[in-house]
Amino acid sequence: MPNPFINLVPRAEMPAEIGELWDTAMRDRDEAVFFEAAANAPDVLDWYYNGFYGGLFRDGRVDRRTKELARLKLSVMHGCAFCNRGNSKAALTAGVSQAQIDALADPESNVFDDRDRAVLRLCEQIEMTKMDGHLDGPLYDRLRAHFDDGQIFELGVVCAVLTGMAKFLFVFDLVSREANCPIRPPSDAA
Repeated sequence: MPNPFINLVPRAEMPAEIGELWDTAMRDRDEAVFFEAAANAPDVLDWYYNGFYGGLFRDGRVDRRTKELARLKLSVMHGCAFCNRGNSKAALTAGVSQAQIDALADPESNVFDDRDRAVLRLCEQIEMTKMDGHLDGPLYDRLRAHFDDGQIFELGVVCAVLTGMAKFLFVFDLVSREANCPIRPPSDAA
């Protein structure tokens, strides 16, 4: 269970809109420490949910299913238990199949088409711990067969924001982690 240093705002003291997000997180993810911390800065949470998710993530150039596939791939690679519980549900709702979720570790699986494979390979380059990741010629060509440059740029920004948020969530100890999470809680790191 997360144990952050930042003060947590009790559910009863949250603004109504953050309280609703807290309720949803408890229902879908079984924890809501992130929202208890975010209630200290409602305007920042508003940007994240309404600016990033409500704008770029949901209404950008790239379809929602593709972004949900990328988000789940990243959260699985990063080992975010909190994220994976909700991202799996969102991916299924957006049209990602359970067989595809089960095959995320193998982007070349026959359950994915070439478009999905290119996106999953991009995620592997942006993964938090991959310091030598690159959008090289062959990967660009794979992506360009399905996306224009504006869409490729958008996918990169979406993946970068999600990866940065994952690191923030782990560093601030705001979410539960899976065994493969590269950033261990302070009690485990000692």
